[in-house]
Amino acid sequence: MSTTDAGAVPTYEIHAVRYARVDRERHQNFIMTEDLHEQMPLDFFVWAIVGNDQTIVVDTGFGPEEAARRGRELRCTPAAALGEVGVDATAVRDVIVTHLHYDHAGTTDDFPSATFHLQDKEIAYATGRHMTTPATGHAYAVEDVVAAVRLIYGNRVRFHDGDAEIAPGINVHYIGGHTAGLQCVSVNTERGTVVLASDASHFYENMEKRSPFPIVADLTEMLRGYDRLDELATSPDHIIPGHDPLVLQLYPPSIPGSEDAVRVDS
Repeated sequence: MSTTDAGAVPTYEIHAVRYARVDRERHQNFIMTEDLHEQMPLDFFVWAIVGNDQTIVVDTGFGPEEAARRGRELRCTPAAALGEVGVDATAVRDVIVTHLHYDHAGTTDDFPSATFHLQDKEIAYATGRHMTTPATGHAYAVEDVVAAVRLIYGNRVRFHDGDAEIAPGINVHYIGGHTAGLQCVSVNTERGTVVLASDASHFYENMEKRSPFPIVADLTEMLRGYDRLDELATSPDHIIPGHDPLVLQLYPPSIPGSEDAVRVDS
């Protein structure tokens, strides 16, 4: 992290860290597409926002049991993946949970010192009537949701109702669409405002073609979300999608030789 003067908003490094992947076909990644059987794999990331005096993690991924249950290739645990870029999960004080889907909200026990930041609407959605319907509930893991409730009772969740500042230069923004309480994260960096879209856009192509991913709670809200990402970021090149393997190709490695971690602030 650096600042230009005493009153300046700090800037941060951002590491996109892949911990898992899965093979998929194109038709699984869009509501509408013509190239039905083209291979289009999906990567799973967590993100580390790093400053001189703090590190904020975005999402906590999933562990071995969920990987086995859903047929995902787990390269390592999210905590171990973060360790490769110098982040000690046990020492992290703040974790932003973009939403409570299984691939974003597991392994919270690996972050014992953290306060978790979550939208009000997301916990209401994940514990409400919509979870009785497989079409909306299948992307949630009940034990992750129960763990989130335990964190609430342990006074370790900070709720947000819309946009909020987490730290100077780091903000969450309500998006919705994919789930009822999805939030993205904007970060002040030396190259401008970078937006970690999470599942507001799984792939670059989702937002570029306004062609949504098929897991959606509110389609109209999801489409508006693409416009919101554009408003928040310095440019379209400053938006980082949640699952696109291209991220690892477009940005420099966080450490020399790394295949799974890149600096998206560069």
